[in-house]
Amino acid sequence: MINTQELKKTVSKLSSEELLQFSEWFEEFMADQWDKKIEADILSGRLDAVGKNADNDFIAGRAKPL
Repeated sequence: MINTQELKKTVSKLSSEELLQFSEWFEEFMADQWDKKIEADILSGRLDAVGKNADNDFIAGRAKPL
């Protein structure tokens, strides 16, 4: 398995086009990781209190339209 230093060295040697392709892939990869983390947090109930607080703020008129 490649370590972080080797990965950085390899990425720094990419051509502009390869770097763009890698960047697009990595951005999508990170978004997928974020989605998985949020989904796990939701399923475990870690966000229940935050959601309840948001609902209470909305009901109490403390929310502003985006």
